[in-house]
Amino acid sequence: MSPLVTAPSPAVPRQVLAARTGVAVVFALNGLAVASWFSRVPAVRDSLGLSAGRLGLLLLAMSGGAVLALTTAGLVTQRLGAARTVVASTVLVAVGMAGVGMAAGMTGSLAGVAMALFALGYGSGTCDVAMNVEGAAVEKRLGRTILPRFHAAWSLGSVAGAGIGAVAARVGVPIGTHLAVLAAVVLAGTILGARAFLPAQPAPDTAATRRGGLLAAWREPRTLLLGLLVLVMAFAEGSANDWLAVAFVDGYGTSEAVGAAVFGVFVTGMTIGRTAGTVALDRWGRVPVLFATILLAAFGAAVAVLAGSGPVAIAGVALWGLGASLGFPVGMSAAADDEDRAPARVSVVAVLGYTSFLAGPPLLGLLGDRVGTLHALLVVPLLLLPTLALVPVTRPPAHPASR
Repeated sequence: MSPLVTAPSPAVPRQVLAARTGVAVVFALNGLAVASWFSRVPAVRDSLGLSAGRLGLLLLAMSGGAVLALTTAGLVTQRLGAARTVVASTVLVAVGMAGVGMAAGMTGSLAGVAMALFALGYGSGTCDVAMNVEGAAVEKRLGRTILPRFHAAWSLGSVAGAGIGAVAARVGVPIGTHLAVLAAVVLAGTILGARAFLPAQPAPDTAATRRGGLLAAWREPRTLLLGLLVLVMAFAEGSANDWLAVAFVDGYGTSEAVGAAVFGVFVTGMTIGRTAGTVALDRWGRVPVLFATILLAAFGAAVAVLAGSGPVAIAGVALWGLGASLGFPVGMSAAADDEDRAPARVSVVAVLGYTSFLAGPPLLGLLGDRVGTLHALLVVPLLLLPTLALVPVTRPPAHPASR
């Protein structure tokens, strides 16, 4: 049996089980899309002749698109429903992927790559909120923790994307061909997966009601603290996505293919943590599990940077991925504890979380110009340790109804 699918209970309707599979497929394909781009970052950097600082500014285009999308993604999901939002946003993801490959591999246009990355980020950010809202709804109907397993599906897709990227780099597949083919696969598979989503719930009566719900979520202390927690955990994950392959190429002198493979080790650790983490969360609860995993992520990131030995550093990368695996999905799940307010609250938490993707690439890029890309990653453990103080906010409220 797939690690993403638990044994079905006879009491669970077939529609919910089908939706569970559909959500897992969408998460996996979104991970495949994003990791396909990240696995070819060193090649794009070399093709465009960018320094670490200029590469960080280029990566800002994707992060900016994602953050801009998240400001309205909750409202769009409420209006269109999760399924239609996922499909529409994945069209943008596919256009962005193909555009990056064409601009970087064929025309060498920095502006073209930036615009394509903006489209990729905008589509991915919108899809992120919609698929998390749908995943939380499925989790409620199943009556057990499963959202981290959907994020494990995302990580599994990332493993596939990193692996395909490593092979493509090794055998010299052009960036344009690689990303265009995968863009078509991602779009076709997402359309099929979204067809199995739960029926859309009736939207609030008026646009004013929707705006009021979103504004109210921005005034909730618990939602804001969850957003801050997710921000740091997204930084711990996103810094590896953006810089790990480059850091190993520059810091440990590996080839581009080995750098992509090291990124694959990270997402493999993420996948294992998110698959096994649901059992730990159901047994011990969010707070103790997050304490343990955040400490593990901080230790692993420090080892990855300071080991001085390639194999030891790779072991640190695996621990980093394992420890960083649960913060983001648990934060999203906590934001959706009240299903009626889930779109607004998930949107707020996602906006705050994705701020790290906006600030992280240029911050680490500029720091990398001064201390080296590898040592710039020491920012990760330095941010993770104070974040332990935020973990108790993930505890489910005694009365989850809207206050």
